[in-house]
Amino acid sequence: MPDFVSSIALGLQVAASIDNLFYCLLGVTLGTAIGVLPGVGPIITISLLLPLTFGLPPEGSVILLAGIYYGAAYGGSTTSILLNLPGEASSAVTCLDGYQMARQGRAGSALAIAALGSFFAGTVGTLLIALAAPAMASVAAKFGSAEYAALVFCALIATASIAKGGFIKGIGSAVLGVLLGLAGADVASGVFRFTFGIAELRDGIDFAVLAVGLFAVSEIITTIGSTATPELVTSKVGRLWPSREEFRLAWPAALRGTALGSFLGMLPGAGLAMSSFSAYMVEKSISKQPGRFGSGAVEGVAAPEAANNAASQTAFIPTLMLGVPGSPVMALFLGALLIQGVNPGPSMITNNPQLFWGLVGSMWIGNLMLVILNLPLIGLWVKLLTVPYHWLYLFVLAFACVGVYSIGFSSLQILTLVIFGAVGYLLKRADCSLAMFILGFVLGPMFEENFRRALSLSRGDPMTFINRPISLTFVVLGIAILLAATTSFVRKGAQEAAD
Repeated sequence: MPDFVSSIALGLQVAASIDNLFYCLLGVTLGTAIGVLPGVGPIITISLLLPLTFGLPPEGSVILLAGIYYGAAYGGSTTSILLNLPGEASSAVTCLDGYQMARQGRAGSALAIAALGSFFAGTVGTLLIALAAPAMASVAAKFGSAEYAALVFCALIATASIAKGGFIKGIGSAVLGVLLGLAGADVASGVFRFTFGIAELRDGIDFAVLAVGLFAVSEIITTIGSTATPELVTSKVGRLWPSREEFRLAWPAALRGTALGSFLGMLPGAGLAMSSFSAYMVEKSISKQPGRFGSGAVEGVAAPEAANNAASQTAFIPTLMLGVPGSPVMALFLGALLIQGVNPGPSMITNNPQLFWGLVGSMWIGNLMLVILNLPLIGLWVKLLTVPYHWLYLFVLAFACVGVYSIGFSSLQILTLVIFGAVGYLLKRADCSLAMFILGFVLGPMFEENFRRALSLSRGDPMTFINRPISLTFVVLGIAILLAATTSFVRKGAQEAAD
């Protein structure tokens, strides 16, 4: 316990420095703003800011990016409640009851419940990081190359099974990402692969350029013809404090949502949207009056908002302790760590105590900042929705070009940006998962390195993945998910053919 207390004290000391307080405030403010704006999510914002974080110290870089991520989970509730328009996918379920509360003149209560539930869940999620991460690190310390290769295999299969567009498209997107991730020098022989004689590709495809093109530029191409702006349905927020009865109904739902979101946040591929929808369905299924849901039930706001904010915190645990991101945002975060020369994994707490505990401390401070920011500045966030989309995306495109050019001061970076923007657009049109593409790009080299090292240590014996209990567990689990997903795909195809 003394070690834990001293670690928390270290984290708060790091987070409370003037520079890191500024990065935290900037991150949560940007996160809230982009959570409010539909179509401009944390993926686009983090990918745009990646080039600008190169000059920041590692602690400031991760505090800024983390603030954007969990800040967006807060901001999405505002437009869901006031406009019936979710800024984030994870806030879509909040529309069901939050908007109805607003129509009944209870918008202030709904916004306060969302903010307080999010603050509680975010605080609990951060506490779980502080408690669970060291324990997970001690378990992960027993991992060898075989275990890491099996874990990455299982994570990719599990994520593909619930990816957008179905399992087959998910696997296809991941394989494409893996192939591009292998570009550059071979990890063992040093032979250049997929460089096509271009000297700039010998170090591989730049992660920041790929991320900006894949998410930001492709989004601009997709929505370039949209000039519509949302119409504010209710301008009267009402009192910003729930009644005693609303509190009585909301706090048990927030507790259940926090517990469910904390668990789902640690699972690869689950994400914030699954957490919020699952929490809503749990509340509706256990309610004595399920008919209230969809017509202004306060539990329908408290549970999903608590769940998505708890998940946004606990998603850092597998990313930091195992080096295995469970979502595209966490893949970007992992890329930012690698750019800063920080290697996530079991030894991260030992090797980078200031960064890890500083991040934990900043999350507590950031969650407090979000409560202060969200309620008084609701009017400002709503006015952001009046910005025409063509103005917004023109700024994003200019910012993206300047950012990626500053990485290597090469025109090839701009060309690569455009190419990956087109790739992202085509993947979207084909209903393929961009998340699986970016996860494949990040995890592919990790899988190759550990797979080849495991075979090298075992003198080429593939049974090394079966003879070790932990790797065997991941292999069996991955194969089981693969068989279940392919069986479902075959059955669905056969049924469509019969029809």
